[in-house]
Amino acid sequence: MHLIELKNEKSKNLALLAERFASIKYYSKRKEEIEGNRMPSEIKVAPMHKLIKRAGADRVSEESAVALGLALEDIGVKVAREAIDYAKHAGRKTVKARDIEIAAKKVLER
Repeated sequence: MHLIELKNEKSKNLALLAERFASIKYYSKRKEEIEGNRMPSEIKVAPMHKLIKRAGADRVSEESAVALGLALEDIGVKVAREAIDYAKHAGRKTVKARDIEIAAKKVLER
């Protein structure tokens, strides 16, 4: 720990937890630190803060920004998979903007 020698295990765990949450504001977090063993998130937390603020929130918690990033990433993967299917159906290897638009409509209507 920092300059303080902590006596019991519970105090050490609480100090580590507080240190970890304090650093979340300044460093991008990996999903595995948030919710278990998963791949690192591609979406950064700061833009999620901006999106939530733009939607009308006065204040935004760090956890809500991380949760929005994870949700958008899941939706994005679903849209991309659908778009790949459309491109393959059209006999193309390249995914075009139109494929994404059609896939997004289909995924978001569910």
